[in-house]
Amino acid sequence: MKIAVIGTGYVGLVTGTCFSETGNDVICVDIDATKVQKLSNGQITIYEPGLEKLFLRNLKEERLKFTTSLEEGVKDAEIIFLALPTPPGEDGSADLKYILGVSDHLGKILKDYKVIVDKSTVPVGTAQKVKEAIGKNYKGEYDVVSNPEFLREGVAVDDFMKPDRVVIGTNSERARKLMNDLYSPFVRQGNPIIFMDEPSAELTKYAANSFLATKISFMNEIAILCERLGADVDMVRRGIGSDERIGKRFLFPGIGYGGSCFPKDVQALVKSSKEVSYDFKILEAVMDVNEKQKLHLLPKIVRYFNNNLKGKHFALWGLAFKPNTDDIREAPALYMIDELVKAGATVSVFDPEAMTNVKNLIGDKVTYAENQYDALEGADALIIATEWNEFRTPNFLKIVTTLKNKVIFDGRNLFDIAAIRELGFYYESVGRAPANAADKK
Repeated sequence: MKIAVIGTGYVGLVTGTCFSETGNDVICVDIDATKVQKLSNGQITIYEPGLEKLFLRNLKEERLKFTTSLEEGVKDAEIIFLALPTPPGEDGSADLKYILGVSDHLGKILKDYKVIVDKSTVPVGTAQKVKEAIGKNYKGEYDVVSNPEFLREGVAVDDFMKPDRVVIGTNSERARKLMNDLYSPFVRQGNPIIFMDEPSAELTKYAANSFLATKISFMNEIAILCERLGADVDMVRRGIGSDERIGKRFLFPGIGYGGSCFPKDVQALVKSSKEVSYDFKILEAVMDVNEKQKLHLLPKIVRYFNNNLKGKHFALWGLAFKPNTDDIREAPALYMIDELVKAGATVSVFDPEAMTNVKNLIGDKVTYAENQYDALEGADALIIATEWNEFRTPNFLKIVTTLKNKVIFDGRNLFDIAAIRELGFYYESVGRAPANAADKK
């Protein structure tokens, strides 16, 4: 099958690469000539485990190509995926200017039947707007389909190649058959392709991400309650996670969610609700809890240092919003850095993948270490903001000999309380009692 993917951001590049892996001829389109040149030369532009191997293989086999020309990209395509950004506007609504702009252009260049697929996360009613934008200039046959993505950064290739489900919104039998044929190789183990109308497919994506964000914020509030009541959030998490109605996933407390999806999608669903005069109170609370949670460690740090951080130096491990990505959008670490610097502290940081992105964003506001242990040099305490695997079992002897004080503030609950107590660290995490609090200076 011949496929065009418009947009080579995170979703577009994963989508195009994975479709080419099953034998399709894929051409990806982007207006950024520099990016297209890099991709055409075999230089991948995002960090995603497992993607580069597939990307290079299909580029070599010429099943995956790149161009800046929309006309060239869609000329022979049977299916055109719109994988364009939908950034939040000032009012929280999804900005559709890129999608509708491309749709308008498509209307001027289409010459035969195509299936145009909304792959971006878009509010209810977008498929109809895309259809109208194309129809202003093109009077031939075409169908617009909603096919939301459910990719998790860090495991996106597995998510695409082995999806839990594929959601497709269309009322067209012709489009339904093409989409079913396209996705059949990905669901051979029996996971469903779920067909529905376009508005329901659009809402399904927002509902899924908003529900997961709600689980995270709920557990973060339970963690706060645990701290005040003397309970252990790890025990509570295991107790409720064993209930199959609740499940074990998304129950780990921490310092809030970030990234490109949850913050934007929750905000957009709240805005869509307001547009139809509905006050989505649960999601309003979810956003409020998450904003506060990003700085959950800060009062603990301030208390430990007797309400004065001026002149203190901190090591911070983890900058990406989650492990196995270089994505720093809405990353809690950035909020923490801002507050520490405002309070007069200095910060040395390390992240396995996100350092370049942070440096491009905030420049020399912090010091960038070569490795996690170099970041500890001269630091009064260690702060952990991202749960990278290499942070889970560090060399504690190196930590002890490099840190000025045996003090750790852990926003991801990486370490066992009993073990860290035996090592003699003053240790604060989320939803658990501090270790060695009696030794607080």
